[in-house]
Amino acid sequence: MSHTPVPVLTIDGPSGSGKGTISALVAERLGWRLLDSGALYRAVGYAAGMAGLDLSDEQAMTRCAQNTKIHFRAAADGGETRVVVNGHDATDELRTETAGAAASAIASMPPVREALVALQLGFRKSPGLVADGRDMGTVIFPDAAYKVFLTASAAERAKRRYKQLKEKGLSVTLAGLQREIEARDSRDASRTVAPLKPADDALLVDTTGMGIDEVVAKVFAVVRP
Repeated sequence: MSHTPVPVLTIDGPSGSGKGTISALVAERLGWRLLDSGALYRAVGYAAGMAGLDLSDEQAMTRCAQNTKIHFRAAADGGETRVVVNGHDATDELRTETAGAAASAIASMPPVREALVALQLGFRKSPGLVADGRDMGTVIFPDAAYKVFLTASAAERAKRRYKQLKEKGLSVTLAGLQREIEARDSRDASRTVAPLKPADDALLVDTTGMGIDEVVAKVFAVVRP
């Protein structure tokens, strides 16, 4: 008896490329499940911070990754999916650049990545999965039928993040955000474990200057030609 695997669409890309927004919209339109893999790393980094752990302590980070309870919960008003970490709704905290930097730091640790692989693979359930991250198409779901890699200039991504964080009432500067994004890009692309890069069979989409609807249409065409 042949077994047809649950279809997966991977949407990878650097911070601020729009993959979170696009992934959520495409998943909703397809009626598929959604995996925000970046939120998993941010959640572990957040939990580590709350516990006062040293982010450079690989053993402590691995234990934290193994023990942190992470759940995704649909918002009652149809808004942003909530991320619950150890019983606390940490959605807003996970979107800060501090959480992003923590996620990037621990994502370079092989034992931490291994601890989270099984959790990520568990999201692959019927009728399908849209997986948003940095190594979804290259490492976690290399057999995915559909792969997209979103990118945009660092300046454009900084502007998007600035607008997003200011709307949340957070105090940030555009120049500071761009420096952090460029530093993170360099760190993510040069790490030895699962470096940030498009899969060989991924569709590359530069979203600089593009509207959300236009990007969604390009991604959706990959799944439904």
